[in-house]
Amino acid sequence: VQLQASGGGTVQAGGSLRLACALSGSISSWDATGWFRQAPGKGREFVATISGPGSGAWYRDSMRGRFRISRDKAKNTVYLQMENLKPEDTAVYYCAQGRYSDSASSYSYWGEGTLVTVSS
Repeated sequence: VQLQASGGGTVQAGGSLRLACALSGSISSWDATGWFRQAPGKGREFVATISGPGSGAWYRDSMRGRFRISRDKAKNTVYLQMENLKPEDTAVYYCAQGRYSDSASSYSYWGEGTLVTVSS
């Protein structure tokens, strides 16, 4: 399984970005796809995850209402729509494939990451 994250960039506070995670290879339709992020000097933290069938989604509490995760099965792509971005959202965002969970250790496959910078 290979994952390729894209869509990062620099945006002003209050702005929006949509990240994309393109999946390829031997993808299980039952595996979840999650987004995690890592800010400078901090550990990797859970952002959101979506179940394989796309019927379930789970968000970090502080992001619920601002971020929305979705899956396009035809394109094998998972999106993370981010609204009302704040400077503290600045981080490298990673997508990962694995078990439906908010723990990074549940995910076996990881993409390279895409940098999101939010300026104040």
